[in-house]
Amino acid sequence: MPILPVRTIGDPVLRTRAQEVTVHDDALRRLVADMHETMLDVGGVGLAAPQVGVSLRVFTWAVEGSSGHVVNPVLEVGEEPQEGGEGCLSVPGLGFETPRRNWARVTGTDVHGEPLVVEGTGLLARLLQHETDHLDGRLYVDRLEGPARREAMRALRAADYGRVVGEVAEERAGSVGSSFGA
Repeated sequence: MPILPVRTIGDPVLRTRAQEVTVHDDALRRLVADMHETMLDVGGVGLAAPQVGVSLRVFTWAVEGSSGHVVNPVLEVGEEPQEGGEGCLSVPGLGFETPRRNWARVTGTDVHGEPLVVEGTGLLARLLQHETDHLDGRLYVDRLEGPARREAMRALRAADYGRVVGEVAEERAGSVGSSFGA
């Protein structure tokens, strides 16, 4: 299974609502397996399909001794807030205290189309909210407020992710062009 390249902030796929999965086939199963392997390889605890350039509503996770995936998740959250540090593979090198809810549940299906429910508190609840945000075109830095948001925006400008994304796009365009004899 290949390790997939992780997209970083500035890539439009991260800001677009992902499409519902309508076919549960071998291609979906391969995607989920590749995403899971990629997530583990890069040291993540969750990975959403848009983070690897695929605009589908699916994510993988591995936290607190359990792991899995959810296709077409629908998120519910509790009322009790939780504060905690959060980072993201698509916003590398940065982490901020991010407001979330302490309980969350997602309902969806597995890669075979069978119904499933994942529910948890604490870190698992944070992860479910974070990964579902990715499927809606939202990043954790969008949830920051006040001084934390200002600090994050300064850090993002300093990191110049836009330049990095542009260089990657040029590299990809060059490799695609060369494969077609251009």
